[in-house]
Amino acid sequence: MEDRQRQVPWNHVVVLGERHLRRVLTAYLTYYHRARTHLSLDKDAPDGRPIEPPELGAIIPIPEVGGLHHRYVRLAA
Repeated sequence: MEDRQRQVPWNHVVVLGERHLRRVLTAYLTYYHRARTHLSLDKDAPDGRPIEPPELGAIIPIPEVGGLHHRYVRLAA
């Protein structure tokens, strides 16, 4: 359980109210299902992601959850 607690956003965010907490949790859950890899899914996300071949261009980071996490995509040339 300790490892899981280190990965959640609320260990790195000062929550300023209920509305802010809801926004942070919504952003994290969106990231968790859309971008975060899961070992049980063979390192894919629950929503699935297309394979991006190297011909699409350079890899760029996209900040998620207020910059606490990043997802990486290829920038089309």
